Amino acid sequence: MDDSMEERFLAQKEEDATDHDDLRRRLWIESKTIWRVAFPSILSRVSSFGMIVVTQSFLGHISEVELAAYALLQSILVRFMYGIVIGMSSATETLCGQAFGAGHHHMMGIYLQRSWIVDGITATILAPLFIFVTPIFRLLGQEEELAVAAGPIALWFIPMIYSFVMSLTISMFLQAQLKNLIVGWVSTAAFALHVLLSWMFVYKLNWGVNGAMASMVISGWTSVAGQVVYVFGGWCPNTWKGFSKAAFCDLLPVVKLSISSGVMICLELWYYSILVLVAGYMKNATIAIDAFSICLSINGWEFMVCLGFLVAASVRVSNELGKGNAKAVNFAIKTILGTSTCIGVVLWILCLVFRSKISYLFSSNEEVAEAVSSLSILLAFSILLNSVQPVLSGIATGAGLQSMVAYVNLGSYYVVGIPIGILLGYVAHLQVKGLWIGLLSGVAMQTLILAWLVWKTDWDEQVRKASERLNRWLLKPPEEVNGSPPHA
Repeated sequence: MDDSMEERFLAQKEEDATDHDDLRRRLWIESKTIWRVAFPSILSRVSSFGMIVVTQSFLGHISEVELAAYALLQSILVRFMYGIVIGMSSATETLCGQAFGAGHHHMMGIYLQRSWIVDGITATILAPLFIFVTPIFRLLGQEEELAVAAGPIALWFIPMIYSFVMSLTISMFLQAQLKNLIVGWVSTAAFALHVLLSWMFVYKLNWGVNGAMASMVISGWTSVAGQVVYVFGGWCPNTWKGFSKAAFCDLLPVVKLSISSGVMICLELWYYSILVLVAGYMKNATIAIDAFSICLSINGWEFMVCLGFLVAASVRVSNELGKGNAKAVNFAIKTILGTSTCIGVVLWILCLVFRSKISYLFSSNEEVAEAVSSLSILLAFSILLNSVQPVLSGIATGAGLQSMVAYVNLGSYYVVGIPIGILLGYVAHLQVKGLWIGLLSGVAMQTLILAWLVWKTDWDEQVRKASERLNRWLLKPPEEVNGSPPHA
């Protein structure tokens, strides 16, 4: 009997070791897949957002008024526009990711073209906001000096709107098929070009504000050109079959999904914009806006890293839903959340360590530096929350649940966050600190609700819904339409 018990014990031990080795192998494979998507996306988004931050840094050393005007534009209108475009582009992410997982490769190019049509029309509708920015800021009650200074700067953002449309949709098209490394390298090269051109135009040629903005436009379109060459040049033979009339069909479902995606992201990005706008009504508004926008820029730059994991979550969830593998979805979610949270803890510590030095990257003004330093602890906890919340949004995007997240964002940010921020900022006289505490409370509420919703989601049901959606919009490949064998 002792021998039998010993044999069972050894058998169980061997089985546990096998399960442990299998878990390690699965974790290693999943982590490699995640980083294959996340790393290029992080490079791309950090570089793209970095162009805006670098431009802000150069403007801050030209004039405090120009910095505040740019901060208003970047924090209000540009976030407004970027939120709509990136939100609507996430429809491309959902559709292309699920199509790739299901093996409907030829549909991905059609989904990309449909997104160009829908997003391009949207960008054209948004353009007048940048033309009439001075009267808009006056209407919002901003200082006359800032409203006037913002007018010429705003015109430079119009070509950037269309570059965002192209770059965001193409990058989502590529990352869905795990080919987005090119996006990361092209964006990094464009960022390096931007730094060089900004230095040359601002300091060597003395072109001032126009030089800094021209550098951003040139660099942004350089990144787009690189992506277009890659797609059109034959590096996506299975997913890009050329332009098709089918792109003009079934636009209404794409519009609906794009609008719900746009609302989901916009409610989040506008949240920060409204708080910056509110900061403009405080005492010493220029310093308040400068300090708040610097912290938001740092928070935003770190958020771009987290968006890389949002993308990875969206791609992994959509791919596995397209394949019909609910268990793989669950495993991918746990792996991505664990990885992103660990990175968030490291960045949280770094922010606390260097809190008194941060502001000098953007301004040499001592008042601004002191205001930024006083916000550093709140900034650190914002960074920590960023490591979780975007991943949860990415999971929802991969599953096509953007409309649900839109309601969560609406309640968390606009029913909880903004009222608390205004009460603490104005009634409790905490000024910018009060606004930021309100900001944190909204993000914390959103994170808790999304975590609960993801935990309660029936992924087998989501597999069924993804299959129904893909089959409903499926068109025959060009080869079959022409009567030729698929690989002739």
